[in-house]
Amino acid sequence: MKMVNNENKISTRELKEIPEKMFGNLVKAVVDIKKGIMVIDAELHADEETLLIKKGSRQEDLWGINLYPELKGDDFIEFDSMINIRPAQNNRSRSVDDPDIQKRIKKIVNNLLE
Repeated sequence: MKMVNNENKISTRELKEIPEKMFGNLVKAVVDIKKGIMVIDAELHADEETLLIKKGSRQEDLWGINLYPELKGDDFIEFDSMINIRPAQNNRSRSVDDPDIQKRIKKIVNNLLE
């Protein structure tokens, strides 16, 4: 797993190398929308979520996504993870239902890419 933040960004080239050893075409990531950081490169979103919580993140600020390094535009980020199912936060699906949270996630991910 790799922590990605403003001091430790990830290059597009490095991001493209990650799927080769895991899932073939996607990189799992969990984004902390409060801290503006993310963890990538784990088999499960839950593992990334656990790492962020151990580092002081709050679960309600964490959202699971998939990155498709070979794709562009809206196809680059997929809002799909079991950790996103949160009826208490009015998110009843594996997706990120709130468009404002989706925008925040996109902005953070784009900011953390070199």
